[in-house]
Order: sequence, then structure tokens, then C-alpha cells
Amino acid sequence: MRTFIIAEIGINHNGNMEIAKDLIKAAKNADCDAVKFQKRTIDVVYTQEFLDGYRESPWGNTQRAQKEGLEFNLEQYKEIDSYCKELDIAWFASAWDNEAQKFLRQFNLKYNKIASAMNANYDFLHEVAGEGRYTFISTGMSTYDEIDAAVNIFAEHKCEYELMHCSSLYPMPKKEANLKMIETLRNKYNCKVGYSGHETGRIVSLSAAVLGATSIERHITLDRAMYGSDQAASLEVGDIARLVTDIRILELIIGDGIRKMSEEELAMRKKLKGD
Repeated sequence: MRTFIIAEIGINHNGNMEIAKDLIKAAKNADCDAVKFQKRTIDVVYTQEFLDGYRESPWGNTQRAQKEGLEFNLEQYKEIDSYCKELDIAWFASAWDNEAQKFLRQFNLKYNKIASAMNANYDFLHEVAGEGRYTFISTGMSTYDEIDAAVNIFAEHKCEYELMHCSSLYPMPKKEANLKMIETLRNKYNCKVGYSGHETGRIVSLSAAVLGATSIERHITLDRAMYGSDQAASLEVGDIARLVTDIRILELIIGDGIRKMSEEELAMRKKLKGD
């Protein structure tokens, strides 16, 4: 089984198209299967009071200035779409409101993503599931009742989905990983289960692959010291390339669990057992 590997660019581009393109190219060079962004309609997601609040950032000293500085507009997403097609790598995004999801419909995207913060917004889930696109559903901060409801909504719309085990801590302490949840979710919901990680390093994600995660999603950055709330929980370019290489090796090592002998082992059997 080939693990689907997603390089989560998210907002690590800091509103800079050249950084975004560098991250897309790095993901492609690392042999990731897709890159993912985040899309928000600022005045829908946040209250006016919050947006008027003070926050120092490269774009100004209000929350609005910071949030707007991190958002790409339609022309910029058209540029991303064109660049991903040029490099032959899939892209998609996690929307944080219904209007942002409708915005993404302007592109012929193969996948959708439900962020953990949105998986109990049932009106939004109907909006996404109604599109019928294969959807990754993160389960961070979620109760079983909330996961049940999300699964039922996607079943109602006959929309194919994949759950993603997740802890919504940035960065996530390794003791919080609880990777046995991959098997628990797989058995409970009889579906594919991936892993969306926010830890430092690669060992937790590699362990998730060993435990049968069908997808691995990790944030990617040019430099973990860059400005941004997600940078510290991200992998730098060299580490994401090593992660992909190690996962592909693990897939060969794990095999398919079917007892068989290679031509080389049959030759050794003939030599040592006299067959």
C-alpha cells in the first residue's frame, strides 16, 4: 500500500508567492503526493472586535492586518493552480468557512480537507460533502459523537472520505501522539485512516506509517525560525524529503503479510534443504 503524503503549506508562505512556490517545488522534489493550503474569509471567521484587536506582525499592528496578510486572493490562487499543474503535483486547501469553500470550487481540485476546528460545524460539513470530492477529515479536539456525526453526513452524501488521527497541539509533545487511535478509528468506522501530525521531528510520523496510516500530512517550511504560528511544528525541506524516503522504504519493509518465497530464497532453499 502506498501512503499518500501531503505537504501542508498552510499559512507558512506568509503571504509571499515566491515562498509558496519554493515550498511547492520542495514538496514536488521530495516526491510528496500533494500540497495543501488554508483558506479563510476573514470577516466570516473572525468577529469585528477580534479583528480590531492589537497584534504586532509584518503587516501592521492589528489582528485584521495579520490575518489579511496571510490570505491569498483569487489571482494568487490561480497562480498556485497554474504552478502546481506545471510541476504535476496536486493541491487543495482546508476552508474555514462556507464562503471559503465556495471560493475553492473555482478550481478543479481532486480533494477536500476538513480541519479539526471545523469537523463539528455540521452545516459546513454538508457544504463540503455535497461536492462529492474525496475528503480528508482531521479528528483533533473531537469526541466520538462529533466524529459519528461527520461520518454520517459524508455517508448521507455518498462522499468518499478518510479520517485522520490528529492532536491539535502545536507543536505536539510526542507523549500526546496516541497512535493506537489509528487502529481504533479504522476498526470503529471501517474506513481508511491517516495521520495529521504537528510534532517536531519524523519518528511519530514514521511510526504512524508502520501502523498502517493511509495518509501522512505534515507542515512544511523553509525555516522553522520564520514568522508564523505553525512554523515550529513544521518540517524543513530536507526533513520532509527524508520523511518521504523513509516512508517509501518502510512500505517495502512492511510488505503485504502474505507468506511467499522470492526466487533468491527458493535458490537458497534448494541449496540448504536439497529440494
